[in-house]
Parts: sequence; C-alpha cells; structure tokens
Amino acid sequence: MSSAKTMSRREMLTETPIPQLIIKLSIPTIISMLVTAFYNSADTYFVGKISTEATAAVGLVFSVMAIIQALGFFCGHGSGNYLSRMLGAGKMKEANDMASSGFALSLILGVIVALIGNIHIHRIAFWLGATPNTIQDTENYMRIILIGAPFMMGQFVINNQLRFQGSAIYAMVGLMCGAVINVVLDPILILKLGMGVKGAAIATVSGQIVSFIVLIIGSRKGENIRLHIKNVHINMKFLTEIINGGAPSLFRQGLAAVSTLLLNNFAGMYGGDAAIAGMSIVTRVMMMMISALIGFGQGYQPVCSFNYGAGLKNRVKEGYFFCVRWGTIFLTVLGILAFVFAPDIVGWFRDDAAVIEVGKVALRCQSCVLPLNAFIVMSNMMLQSMGKGVKASIASSARNGICFIPLIFILPYFFGLTGVEITQTCADFLSVIVTAPMAITELRKLK
Repeated sequence: MSSAKTMSRREMLTETPIPQLIIKLSIPTIISMLVTAFYNSADTYFVGKISTEATAAVGLVFSVMAIIQALGFFCGHGSGNYLSRMLGAGKMKEANDMASSGFALSLILGVIVALIGNIHIHRIAFWLGATPNTIQDTENYMRIILIGAPFMMGQFVINNQLRFQGSAIYAMVGLMCGAVINVVLDPILILKLGMGVKGAAIATVSGQIVSFIVLIIGSRKGENIRLHIKNVHINMKFLTEIINGGAPSLFRQGLAAVSTLLLNNFAGMYGGDAAIAGMSIVTRVMMMMISALIGFGQGYQPVCSFNYGAGLKNRVKEGYFFCVRWGTIFLTVLGILAFVFAPDIVGWFRDDAAVIEVGKVALRCQSCVLPLNAFIVMSNMMLQSMGKGVKASIASSARNGICFIPLIFILPYFFGLTGVEITQTCADFLSVIVTAPMAITELRKLK
C-alpha cells in the first residue's frame, strides 16, 4: 500500500466536511443494513404463507441467529475499531495483523457454535420456547442455520472491517449479492418445491455463503487490508483489543437474543402460537426500521474512530450531533407511518386475525418511542468507536438487557399479554436514562 494511497484515505476521513463525509459513507451502509433486514424478513414473509406455527418457529430461531450475529459483530467491531484507530495513527502492521486475527477468530467460533448447536438441538429448541406444534419446524430450520454459522460470522467480520477502512461500497456489494440469492431462493424452495422451513433456512445460508465469498474478493481490492494467514496472531494483546472494542456489540446482539427468547416464551405463555408469531413479526419490522438508523451510524463509526485516533476530537463531536439530529427526524417520520398502518404491516406478513391483534398493539407502542433510538444508538456507537469499552458495553446492554429483562418478568405478571406487548416500549424509555450520563461525560471531554 503506497503512502499516496494511505494519504488519500487520511485526507478523505480527516478533511472532508463532516456532513458530506458521513452521508458519503452512510449511504452504502444504510443500503447494506436495509438489505440485511429485508432478507432476514424474507423468510418470515414466505414462511407466513405456510402456517402460523411455521411463522412462530422461524421467530423462535431468530434468537439463535442473533447469537451468531453477536459473535460475528464481536469479532468484526472489535477488530474493526482497533484497525481503524491504528490506520488513523499510521500504524499499518498492527492494522494488518488485527484484520487477519479477527477474521480467524470468527471462523473458529463459528465452527464451535455449529458443532455444539447441532449436538444439543432438541434441548435448545425447548429453551427457545418451542411448543409441540412448532418443535419440528424449529429444529429443521435451526439445524441448517447452525451449519452456516462459520460463513455468517466470517462475512460479518469482513463487512465491518471494510466499513472501518472507509470502504463501505465493497461491504454493500457483498451483502447485496447474498440478499439477492436469498430472496430469489425463498419462494422457489419454500413454495414451489414445498420444502417449507428447510427451504427458508437453505435460502438464508446460501445467501450468507455468497456474501462471504464476495466480501473476501472485495477485501482484496484497492487500498483494503489483505487477509493472510501469516498475519494471524490470536494472542492476549489482540484478544484484549477485540474484547474492548467488540464487547458492546456482543452485549447488544447477545442480549437481543436473550430478550427475544424471553419475549417468545412470555408471548407463548399468555397468548399461544399466535402471540409468538405476532411478536416475532413486530421484532422483524422494528429491526428493519432501526436498521436504517444503524446504517447511518455505521457511516459515522469510521469517521469517529479514525479522527479520534488522529486527535481531531471536534470532528468526532460534530459528527455525533449531526447523526443524532437527523436520525431523530427520520425515526419520527417512520414511527408515525408505522403507528397509522400497524394492522396492515403485520397482516402483510401473516393474514391471521389473532396474529394481527397482538402485532398491531405492540407495533404501535414501540412506534411511540422509536425516535429515542437515535440518541441511544448513536451514543453507543460513539463510545464504542472511541474505545470506551466499559461505558459502551453498559449503553449497549440497556435496551435489551438492563432495562428489558427485569420488565419482561414484571409487566406480564400485572398486565398479562398487554405487559408483553409494552415491555420493549418501556425498556426504550429507560435506556435513555441509562445512556445519557455516559454520553454527556465523554462529549464534554471532546474539546
């Protein structure tokens, strides 16, 4: 990598006006996140054409997929944050070694998850909340998803490393190729060939494998860091850096899996399979709406980490407020639309009166607090990208852990199914209270 090319990247990230730079970097990441959310929801949509039980089964396995994503983002964000700061500081060898080490770690973890998951698949299905009506579909879907775990984790790592290098276009192309494969295969395998949930799982894993391959090719283009086995050093130094930078993502995604598991269990307890299906649909819809915000924030992350490493703290602060302001406006518009059209949105996935009744209440409640997520998400991303591991971990744990888990045990006890439907709404409100002091403290230091 020549110094001229290195300087061109440095000039782009340290001299381009902040609004222009974040928009340039965030457009590909927004598209990437929307595409990911779309093809995650594609299975729910096409499986919804089969039965309420099949829809519930796919929703149950979402917890397992969230764990796989959590480990992938743990390695990807952990290695990506560090390599971006090293690039900002001009330390190329450290950046190269971290990229290969983070990728290798994700493949190792992926193989472990695939093996352990398939050995204990029946037990896991019951832990997820499967009922006698959904147990077979749950196991069939989960078994194939687990086989694809190494590819899923690996592509999350390369995707994030490319973003942190300022190469969001390559990351976007990789994800879009996988999404196209998934969406094309879903109706063919599920409906035409009659493979049901197995077809949905094969389509998802096929898309992930294609993304994995395309992203590896993309990582070898332009100024991007080349992954090489000789640069793999899974030692205490790199593990510590990955944990510091990746723990917030692990907590955020891991607790999302736990919260989804608990949500499905309590929904099934108070409303049966229809309630599980309704809450699963709302979870996917909310994920789609927040994914656009996360994509916007991911455009800010390389700006934050690179400029923080280069000592340009005013640019870090300016970018944060730019993202919070426009993120809030965007989510306010989405929240209004989701509130008004809630029954139609849920019904689009599954035309079942009982499912729609549960889903519309939950979706409308969550729409009311949707704009608060701009502050929650951007604060978390700023803390994580600056290497503030402890604060970022607390902030990322708030929405799906610190606030959600106690509430899911308390609210349904007093309010039944309504308590299940309003839990995430209350958790989002309390998350602002948890996150605000930590974000304000670090913003005051950026002078």
